[in-house]
Amino acid sequence: MTPQLTQIAPVEADDLAGIMSAYTEVTERLRSSHERLAEEVARLRGELARKNQELERRSRLAALGQMAAGMAHEIRNPLGGIALYASLLVRQLSDRQEPRDMAEKIAKCVGRLDNIVNDILAFAGEIKPRKRNVLLSAIVAEASELAGGRLESTGAKLTCKIGRDLEFRADPALLVRALSNLLFNAGDAAGEGNVCLLAGERRRAVEISVRDSGPGIDKKVMDRLFNPFFTTKDMGTGLGLAIVHRIVDSHGGKIVAANDTAPEGLGGAKFTITLPIGELHT
Repeated sequence: MTPQLTQIAPVEADDLAGIMSAYTEVTERLRSSHERLAEEVARLRGELARKNQELERRSRLAALGQMAAGMAHEIRNPLGGIALYASLLVRQLSDRQEPRDMAEKIAKCVGRLDNIVNDILAFAGEIKPRKRNVLLSAIVAEASELAGGRLESTGAKLTCKIGRDLEFRADPALLVRALSNLLFNAGDAAGEGNVCLLAGERRRAVEISVRDSGPGIDKKVMDRLFNPFFTTKDMGTGLGLAIVHRIVDSHGGKIVAANDTAPEGLGGAKFTITLPIGELHT
């Protein structure tokens, strides 16, 4: 019996083009999927590196905070004795101007040292925000009033601009302290220049920035600004920005330092705080 041969129909050009098109489409989808996965892997690696750096930083700060707190308590005891004896000398030397002036200078120096000890304890202590519903305008007004005297002494002119007033969850005392510290620094940097506080909403978050017309931030120190005891001031303790960072972090927010290079900016430093609005309580 002679076998029958099955004749295979020739592939038409249009069919071949369709097969090639489908193959190309599948290949393109695979390539796009691979690129997206590669980008996601890179993003996750970067995020993991940042988290590891933050964890390492927090561990260092915790150890440093414990050591600083112990030293501050040890310093405070003799410091209180010096302050007491200096005040007694001031009273006993009321009729002797020159020795009295020296005793008053000792008392002032003790007061400055006590402020440093307070800053160390504030940095080393645990920060637990007592959050409640607050208005952005109230926080800005109180911080501006608190920093007003310091800014006047430097000759800086303060301008506050608020977009839409917001109600959000925060510890008002802590947040006012953080903003006033930023305003103090801005005033010192600006001198007789300008300081601007801008506040408003950004992507369902509260954003507050403090800008100044000073010389800006040296790139060499940008990464160390929020490190405790790092300062570029002759009389600074190096704890102001570290405390600000801790306050913002305790609210679940972030703070970023940069130079204000925007065309409408002041040309100096720019510190931007971003805070979650949180779930408001009625």
